Amino acid sequence: MKIVTGAFGYIGRYITQYLLDRGEEVRTITTHPDKPNPFGHLVKSCKYDFENPEMLIGHLRGADTLYNTYWIRFPRDHLTFESAVRNTEVLFSCASAAGIRRIVHISVTTASVDSPLPYYRGKGEQEALLAKCGLDYSIVRPTLVFGKEDILVNNIAWLIRHFPFFPLFGDGKYKIQPVDVQDLARIAVEASRFPTGTITDAVGPESFTFDQFVALIIEALGSRCRPVRISPTLGIGFGKLIGLAVGDILLTSDELRGLMSNLLISDQNPNGVVRFSEWLKEHRDLLGATYSSEVRRHFRWRRVD
Repeated sequence: MKIVTGAFGYIGRYITQYLLDRGEEVRTITTHPDKPNPFGHLVKSCKYDFENPEMLIGHLRGADTLYNTYWIRFPRDHLTFESAVRNTEVLFSCASAAGIRRIVHISVTTASVDSPLPYYRGKGEQEALLAKCGLDYSIVRPTLVFGKEDILVNNIAWLIRHFPFFPLFGDGKYKIQPVDVQDLARIAVEASRFPTGTITDAVGPESFTFDQFVALIIEALGSRCRPVRISPTLGIGFGKLIGLAVGDILLTSDELRGLMSNLLISDQNPNGVVRFSEWLKEHRDLLGATYSSEVRRHFRWRRVD
């Protein structure tokens, strides 16, 4: 039995599918167990019970491996990075009590407890908790993840489709190495067999400067959108205005600063095989056709019967 957190979400969904394709039995722990289950009867869903450790232990019992994707992209409502770290500590403690033997944890490149960016610092604190929990573990640190259900890359394309200009922050020469979500799922499952304590970046086979990345999307979409260099402050302001219009948070300051600080690249040899440039050609008709809202997907979802 394998447990995947957030199997109805993005990365967790692909890890789940990869495991199911290999004949594994999978259960999920999720924030929204009443969401439509894309796996039907194949995957039982249970709700996170951070305030009820005994219940959470029961959800985890019977599995040998936990694939953990739990995190938040930005603070919202009652959730903060600090509370997410505390919840992670409860989850790891309950995993130990339930007899889980291995945790594969999805982090982010350059996560560090010393990072000045709260998102990356919180990810580093998660990793530190994992190292102290007493279980065998592996850590997978993806760069910029792309795929059909992605939010960030999709919304870059959405902006390109709907606006005459696209803001490039600073000189646009900072780099990214996008990795396909299916490659990430494969790497995560492979990591379950790595020596304990192994930290592996999930890295795609192509690297781009950000201005090259944007130009590639503009060309693929056949858009007349023109990249315009602006200051990071103006960029965040522009993002807030668009966010107000769509009822979402388009881009956080942590994401922008991380991007401009080259935190979404790796010095490791690529272990992903899907090339973003080729994936883009195959999915250009749908990419950015609609806006993807982080708030609606994770904070304001409601079942409609």
